[in-house]
Amino acid sequence: MRQLTCIKRLSLPPMRTKPLNKTPPVAKAVTGSPSHELRIIGGQWKRSKIKVIDKPGLRPTPDRVRETLFNWLGQDLTDWRCVDAFAGTGALGFEAASRGAKSVLMLEQDAQLVGLLGDTQKRLAATAVQVQKGDAMMALQRLAPNSMDVIFLDPPFDGSHFEKALQASAQAVVPGGWVYLEAPAAWSAEALAACGLLPVKYMKAGAVHAHLLQRPTEG
Repeated sequence: MRQLTCIKRLSLPPMRTKPLNKTPPVAKAVTGSPSHELRIIGGQWKRSKIKVIDKPGLRPTPDRVRETLFNWLGQDLTDWRCVDAFAGTGALGFEAASRGAKSVLMLEQDAQLVGLLGDTQKRLAATAVQVQKGDAMMALQRLAPNSMDVIFLDPPFDGSHFEKALQASAQAVVPGGWVYLEAPAAWSAEALAACGLLPVKYMKAGAVHAHLLQRPTEG
């Protein structure tokens, strides 16, 4: 039997399933950088602002996509354990913490972005949020198996992290847990299955292909 790999990508049509029920000073490098803001959509920090700097490759998840994602996840993330890998602005991680997540680990390598993440964490008094500077891919691979409820993946679109990030995330989430992926193209069900994940929801917004994936339950 030919073994599937995670490299293959095919068009994945939208799935018509029902919604799931279930401050320190800013680093000097930030000074003078053009910036704008986005707002947290729901939870205890609804309408709170997150600063976004204009930086090559930085793509904050659009409001419409974030709203849809958390509708899929059921809005209330009380006691969930989350990872926001390749965190960037931290929009997904702060949104999860705002909705009751027990812990949110933000992984980001860029020192300028790490400084802004820490600034936002302090300003919101987001005690559930931990900002970790370093290689997100290596950090994902070091997560304990079955230790997370949801992992948010938004790797650089011009990078090669997608396959390994999906495989590592499938191992780190609990059976029945979730992986959210943003990618420059749709991933086929076959390629995702080879990574240990099942497609549950999909949407396209501009250049972003958003996937909600689930680790199959054992047995």
